[in-house]
Amino acid sequence: MESIEFRDMRPGDVSWLIKRHGALYAAEEGFDESFSERVGHVLADYVAHRDASCERAWIAQHNGRQIGSVFCMREGRPGVARLRLFLIEPAYRGQGLGARMLARVLTYARDCGYYRLAVSTYASHDAACALYARYGFVLTEERPVQSFGQSLVEQSWEIVL
Repeated sequence: MESIEFRDMRPGDVSWLIKRHGALYAAEEGFDESFSERVGHVLADYVAHRDASCERAWIAQHNGRQIGSVFCMREGRPGVARLRLFLIEPAYRGQGLGARMLARVLTYARDCGYYRLAVSTYASHDAACALYARYGFVLTEERPVQSFGQSLVEQSWEIVL
């Protein structure tokens, strides 16, 4: 795992992020094409309005190939950041990469002066939910939703920084 590098976004990453999120969530969760569209909107907003003083993306790569992503973005509430677009390619899961990526976001959010970090996910994402709980996030809301062609349980998690 030492040979994994973390870098900011580069040209070509937006299309990779949309494609990989769409393909992985379709294969693993049965999500329809509206999920890729949502990822595209999140990325378009980030690229167009990013405040480099308090927002950041990390692209994990191994041997020059993208293998994961995580973003720290401003949220509408003052002092609150949002973790977004957390993805790890299946071949790299279960090796501690998610913990390393989450730790980067937490450190960055604290260093930027945020007092809280929020993340939205789905109850079916067992590994992500377990990681958030292990790092001290608290489940603040849970509700059934119809999204991306699926019946899901949407969850909101937060941690005080």
